Amino acid sequence: MSSKTEDVDVEADEIMYCASCGTAGVDNIKLKKCNACNLVRYCGVKCQREHWRQHKGACKKRAAELRDELLFRQPEHGDLGDCPICLLPLSHDFDKSSIQSCCYKLICN
Repeated sequence: MSSKTEDVDVEADEIMYCASCGTAGVDNIKLKKCNACNLVRYCGVKCQREHWRQHKGACKKRAAELRDELLFRQPEHGDLGDCPICLLPLSHDFDKSSIQSCCYKLICN
């Protein structure tokens, strides 16, 4: 099965468009995401620069939201995190871990 057959099956609402000129991101046109907010896509640098004044407010707001999500996200494994050496979750049992005096990192034994 060729990739052209798969592209034809894509629904209209799944196709992405350049936020500036409206070019569809199909076949040989690859749209690039805005690096800061990931909300919009552009077919090139020219379109990105032309659209910046309109996009600037929403972009900065979404970029701040993404930073906050990353900053305030709860740890997955527990409040101690992972061992920096073996990358396994640290145990809450302090007999199974120790603090290095050189860097004050908690590591497993």
